[in-house]
Amino acid sequence: MLVLALDTATPTLVAGVARRSADGDAEVLAERAVPSGNRHAELLVPAVREALAAAGVALADVGAVVAGLGPGPFTGLRVGVVTAASLADARGIPAVGVCSLDAVGSGRRTVVTDARRKEVYWAAYDAAGARTGGPGVVRPEDLTADGPLVGDPRFADRLGTPVGAAEVTTAGLLRAAGPLLDDPSSAGPLVPLYLRRPDAIPPTSFKPVTTS
Repeated sequence: MLVLALDTATPTLVAGVARRSADGDAEVLAERAVPSGNRHAELLVPAVREALAAAGVALADVGAVVAGLGPGPFTGLRVGVVTAASLADARGIPAVGVCSLDAVGSGRRTVVTDARRKEVYWAAYDAAGARTGGPGVVRPEDLTADGPLVGDPRFADRLGTPVGAAEVTTAGLLRAAGPLLDDPSSAGPLVPLYLRRPDAIPPTSFKPVTTS
């Protein structure tokens, strides 16, 4: 089965195509990792088209879509989740979502990514890759790491220990989504994993305006 994998939880969006066998092995056929900043909406669909073309397949050949659900910024996550849901709905195929941190690195580790506001998103994993803590958001100085740190090396000084550079990958998304791809009926709806309230919220009170 061909699987399209998408993630927009970090400043580098990922679009990849992989062939997954009946026993769960996955071969990545093509991947586009594009530094996108806040331009996910502009760059994601072109990246999907490029990945499909590089893999030599069409969207009509895809049998499932995997989407990273975050944690990440509000706008970026919405772009990825809505795109994944729309493509899957148009094709009538399953769409499954996974925690994006699960797709960073492998083995025993603590993953850290930029949460802005001088904080990091984090999650910890055991040697088998099962998540043992998180996902959460915290100041780097307050994080107690379990195992080697991987993710965003820019936080090494504040964490007080080296951070191995690692990002979301197509292979990581397929690995994290394995059980859901085996049984798509067990997957819930694609709901972005925000972890905190948005910066912009509706006002709770209004200042009266008078005219003279």
